Amino acid sequence: MNIRQLLWDAAKAGQKKAMPILSFPAAQKLGVSVETLVKSADLQAQAMEIVARETPTIASVSLMDLSVEAEAFGAKVRFTEDEVPAVIGQLVSDEDEANDLAVPALDQGRAMLCVEAVRSAKQKITDKPVLAGIIGPYSLAGRLMDVTEIMYLCFDEPETVHVVLEKATEYLIAYGQAMKDAGADGIVMAEPLAGLLNPDMAEEFSVPYVQRIIQALQDENFALIYHNCGNSVPQMLDQIYAQGAAAYHFGNAVDMGEIMKHTPADILVMGNIDPAGEFAGGTVESITEKTKALLAACGGYENFVPSSGCDIPAHAKWDNIHAFFAAVNG
Repeated sequence: MNIRQLLWDAAKAGQKKAMPILSFPAAQKLGVSVETLVKSADLQAQAMEIVARETPTIASVSLMDLSVEAEAFGAKVRFTEDEVPAVIGQLVSDEDEANDLAVPALDQGRAMLCVEAVRSAKQKITDKPVLAGIIGPYSLAGRLMDVTEIMYLCFDEPETVHVVLEKATEYLIAYGQAMKDAGADGIVMAEPLAGLLNPDMAEEFSVPYVQRIIQALQDENFALIYHNCGNSVPQMLDQIYAQGAAAYHFGNAVDMGEIMKHTPADILVMGNIDPAGEFAGGTVESITEKTKALLAACGGYENFVPSSGCDIPAHAKWDNIHAFFAAVNG
């Protein structure tokens, strides 16, 4: 299925359709912990199927587990029952370690487990596209180098950061191709750490690497959706849109109405109901009100698709999820 065309159809329709970044709350319906879910291809495929079957989402998205790629490189990951896995420690701290860093094979860590989950989900879900979730290059480099330390290294040792970015990009192209070969209709690429950069730094450390991944993978029938949930997005819209993604997904740190005012009509934008504050912490009444306000501000744009601001937490309330869709669908 052509996800790009479906998204544009949904954006231009008089009655909008939504595509939140929704997968982890399916653990509740499966009766399993987050840790169990992220370690099972079969359960992940079932989770995607539940979302496709029980909601009117445009497409089903695989787990946005942004520890997978760093784990493949050898980073340590902390697993807990109820939270998304987190990378801990620092794998690369200097030029020597950056040069010694090996680009892992796809059979390292849980990468192929995630690929198999997408392959299985694609067989189970026949009426909607299936999208794979992967991390972006600068965000992956940050998990390998430590998200705070990489900011210093961008100033003090930019060459070292670029060495890691080259290797991260090579791996992400291979990983994305494996998802494509498994039958995914597209990819949601999460590059949240780039949201902490100023436009000049993003131009150096994120944009060119994202562009390479998009150019390597995107084609007429396979779409890359770029996600950035940083509050610096409004200052770097020109750089972001120059990356050439099929669509752009922004977080609730920005005013989506203002984003749309500065977005060309031929660029598709998605967002941005607060995943923690509303899907998880809100009420049916509050998320309904927020969603209607979002539609009032952005619903008139024929290049806007309603979504969550980021990945919806595992403990989000299904009543709130259904209320979001009900508000969108009128």
